[in-house]
Amino acid sequence: VQTRQRSCLKSVNRLQGRTIGMGTESAPRTGPLANIRVIEMGTMIAGPFCGQLLADHGAEVIKLEQPGVGDPMREWGKEKPHGKALFWPVLGRNKLSATLNAREADGQALIKKLVESADILLENFRPGTMERWGLSYEDLSEINPKLIMIRVSGFGQTGPYAKRAGYGAIGEAMGGLRYTTGDPSLPPSRAGISIGDSLAATHACLGAMMALHQVHLTGKGQVVDASIFESVLNMMENVVTDYDAGGYIRERTGSFLPKIAPSNIYPTKDDIWLVIGANQDSVWARMAEAMGRPELATDERYATHGARGINQIELDELISDWTKDFPVAELEELLHAHGIPNGKINRAPEMLEDPQFKAREAIIRVDHPEFGNIAMQNVAPKLSETQGTVRHPGPGLGEHNDYVWGELAGNSADDLAVLRDRGII
Repeated sequence: VQTRQRSCLKSVNRLQGRTIGMGTESAPRTGPLANIRVIEMGTMIAGPFCGQLLADHGAEVIKLEQPGVGDPMREWGKEKPHGKALFWPVLGRNKLSATLNAREADGQALIKKLVESADILLENFRPGTMERWGLSYEDLSEINPKLIMIRVSGFGQTGPYAKRAGYGAIGEAMGGLRYTTGDPSLPPSRAGISIGDSLAATHACLGAMMALHQVHLTGKGQVVDASIFESVLNMMENVVTDYDAGGYIRERTGSFLPKIAPSNIYPTKDDIWLVIGANQDSVWARMAEAMGRPELATDERYATHGARGINQIELDELISDWTKDFPVAELEELLHAHGIPNGKINRAPEMLEDPQFKAREAIIRVDHPEFGNIAMQNVAPKLSETQGTVRHPGPGLGEHNDYVWGELAGNSADDLAVLRDRGII
């Protein structure tokens, strides 16, 4: 079956103008992007997570890494079984790894050779780096006019901050997210994940899909310029408009949003917090019924969205006094019976046991040569006809050098030996 799938995939790719084989991957690439080749340059999360998304949906993502060093994410992770980090198996999954010194002219020549058959080049260096290496979009588009160049950076490719160093935390701060996150009695907090980097990567991936559509229409590639601060800003709802038109600055409010009630975390008898969202008028009416106090739905203090917002604190106290007498399982059942959105605040252990996660295969297990059978999130979103898959965890450093620099770039075994000796690969 796998042989037949490979044959079909190669036939499809020939129709697209070239053949893209399976390389040395352990399973066939499937998904809507199975005929797309991506060169991933850069490190950390903001660029590589975009590469992961593309690879998850079938793209052949060739990650280029510094010889002997590799992406720093190979060393990141709280727990390190066998002295190895656990971030890379997820972030590097479904990718091919090839080593290359892009600072050397011969390394730059190899990149240009790969660009001939690539659809996308993804980088997240500080703006100006690719130009300094002779790898500007102008240079590369002369080789391949259809090439899409995804450029992820802290502040974008233009403007007075363009060449500043920028991490996700900085983009979260400048884009407005940090100011609105946390308890109002404390300094601004951060999310427990690198959300700014991931938002930039997701926007970059979205931009790439738009650009690919344009390639189909016009035959011409373009640059996707995705900055961290703008990607965060894009998620900030109406905070700018609220201030500009109404003089209102959104502040930190902890576990709830101001004027959105009831929508908060509530205590239970077994000390498990439950998030309940009943802020829509019709849902609040059902909530009042579930509480055994249907009169609250027509009480002038709570009857409308606006009134509940004004009386938000006392309403949350009223609901908390009710929820604290229920075991969480009993409370969940009662709320679900009345059609009221609710959910426990999950950690990893709860996610692994949750029946909805299991039914949706939201978490899967992947064999790893060192860690054994490890759990990680599955590919999202789900597509009804061309679903992506996790084919393998993050590869070893330079694991696919022979395929990339031999088969794709056209170098002989002797050529590769010389490149290795010189530290180019």
